[in-house]
Amino acid sequence: VFAYASTAVIATIGYVPTIIDLWHHKRKSANINSYVIWTVSSGITFLYSLFILPDLLFQIVSGLGFLCCAFILLLSLLLRYKIF
Repeated sequence: VFAYASTAVIATIGYVPTIIDLWHHKRKSANINSYVIWTVSSGITFLYSLFILPDLLFQIVSGLGFLCCAFILLLSLLLRYKIF
């Protein structure tokens, strides 16, 4: 259980540099096409954890991954279209 939970922590830490770069308006730090695919994929996984496999730890791990991908995608799109 500890090893599985640590993957969520490690993955979230892995997203932090990209989030910081985007927050400071460095445009080339995230590929939008890749993050669209990762966000959709992690979103489907998160929905699966909510409706099919009711495991709280899996919901937390998949939810964190989805939130990080979606936030990076949102920041990337805001920067591309000069909204942010």
